[in-house]
Amino acid sequence: MLLTRSTAYAYLNKAIVAEITRTIRGIPQEVPVGEPEGLELSVANFDNIHVVAKELLASRVGVLAAAREREVKRALGYALGWAELKIL
Repeated sequence: MLLTRSTAYAYLNKAIVAEITRTIRGIPQEVPVGEPEGLELSVANFDNIHVVAKELLASRVGVLAAAREREVKRALGYALGWAELKIL
């Protein structure tokens, strides 16, 4: 899952991503994704975020609706131990 803000993506050589995995543990650091996002049933795991070179990102395989942004912030809050995001 691409986390780098779209306004900066065009200017950066690297991007922040969260791993998408079919290993679903049901923990607060995960955001479920699936058919509505164009993916198989899986989760974005925010315990596994990385900075990667943009050239390693081949193509978009799915899209998370903007309305689900709170879920991403909450999961990231749990992963980083940021209490102010956990309550979203």
